[in-house]
This record gives sequence, C-alpha cells and structure tokens, in this order.
Amino acid sequence: MKKFVLLPVLIFVLFINFNASAQKDNDKRKSPHTTLKQTLTSGAEISISYGQPQVKGRNIGKDLEPKDGIVWRTGADEATIFETSKALKINGQALPAGKYSFFTLVQNGEWALIFNKTFDQWGAYDYKEKDDVLRVKVKPQTASVTEKLTFIISKEGEISINWGTNKVVFTAQ
Repeated sequence: MKKFVLLPVLIFVLFINFNASAQKDNDKRKSPHTTLKQTLTSGAEISISYGQPQVKGRNIGKDLEPKDGIVWRTGADEATIFETSKALKINGQALPAGKYSFFTLVQNGEWALIFNKTFDQWGAYDYKEKDDVLRVKVKPQTASVTEKLTFIISKEGEISINWGTNKVVFTAQ
C-alpha cells in the first residue's frame, strides 16, 4: 500500500521541481520574451512571439543586429514566430495561413521581411533561404529611440517593428 501512495507523491514532487527549473531558466534570460496577439478587422488572428533585446547604448548595425547583409532573427534567442489563422496579403503579397519564423535582412538601407516555413529554430543559425515562403522589401523610417525591440499590431493590420531609431512598417490584410 505504501508503494501506491509513494509513487503519486514522487511524481508530484518531480513535476513541481521540473516546473520550477523551467521558470528559473526563463528568468535567467537577458532579453524578456513576449507574445503579441491581435484579431484584425478582417477576422484574421495574428500572433508574434519574440525575445526583446535592449540597445543599452550600443550601435545598431555595428554592435547589434540587424547588420548589413546578415539574416537576423528579429529578436533574441529563438527565432521570432509569426502566426496567422487566415491567409494574408503582406504589403500586397500572399502569405498562406500558418506558423512561420520571421527574419529580417538589411541590405543597402532596405529591410527584407522574411517569412520562413521552419519556425522551430534557434536564432538564424540554421536559417535556409530555400525554406522562405515570402520576402517583402520595406524602407525603414527614422523614429525616436525605442530601447527594447517592440512589435505593434493594429486592428487594421499595420505592423511596426521599433528598434533603436528604426521603425519598419508593413501591412497584413
């Protein structure tokens, strides 16, 4: 009888210990992680999950991503995840419903927004261009300083990426 009582208690203690360890790992990250969700007026549900690096006096493009010619995860740690419940037009180009890793690539002052079908990856280390579903080019705007990388999604489908003095805006309709 004692074995039958002891086993559930042991499983419970291991479960609590595992959850506490997972929480401590999340607390040790230098960049907080967040998920932004919005239901558009079109009915599509969009979510963006990403790590929020901070500028901390460093120079974007020199000390921090995005650096010219290098694919960036557009966040910290795991690749940023962009998910939509319905097919969208990103700046007029078709993106099927689904879950994507979201990368950016800066070249000659222009940003390429990259939606890649391999969403479960760490950073951009295993990024493969052949897995891109969509690339959209956008010219950045200059804005007041945003210390922490921030995405904003409006109900109308305007999405902005704010990072340092960069503001990159695109539409999802």
